[in-house]
Amino acid sequence: MDYVIRSVRAEDWPLAKELRLAALQDPMAPVAFLETYEDAVSRPDAFWQQRTADAAEGIAVRQFVAERPDGGLAGTVTALVERPDGDTRFGAAAQVDQTHVVGVFVHEQDRGNGLTDELFRSAIEWSWSLAEPRVERVRLYVHERNPRAAAAYRRIGFVPSGQTVAVPHDPDARELEYVIERARAEP
Repeated sequence: MDYVIRSVRAEDWPLAKELRLAALQDPMAPVAFLETYEDAVSRPDAFWQQRTADAAEGIAVRQFVAERPDGGLAGTVTALVERPDGDTRFGAAAQVDQTHVVGVFVHEQDRGNGLTDELFRSAIEWSWSLAEPRVERVRLYVHERNPRAAAAYRRIGFVPSGQTVAVPHDPDARELEYVIERARAEP
């Protein structure tokens, strides 16, 4: 691969914004993201600057990006630390210290070469490296009508937990929780 997988940097905010807007224009965006393109594009630059700075080398959130040789960003994944006594961002409250993977996206022209796996590997390794809290599992949610994403997550090692939640803007649809437990991931 000619990509560099790394943490996003605060100064990457214009590229991170561009990548997020591209993700929200993907044909699968309605079942992959809770945010719409219209909402995101209307946000001021200060929002994108703060969002990127928070995810750069953060201890409660870390965004990983795949950088192309030309300096553009090909893909991203973000891991959010969740604690049992913390706020619930989406889905069921955390039962153990865990990370929640969100914002998964790889440009169509960069798919099919293992890039998604490498982004996830970075997010999962970062999760396991946390000392405080010691993360016990990594989770994510996938829309029931997003089989491509579900297959990718299973290939990486995630398994369905059996937990589901209603989709906020479509209460008849379900998001399925997938997890990797630390105990199963360690040799």
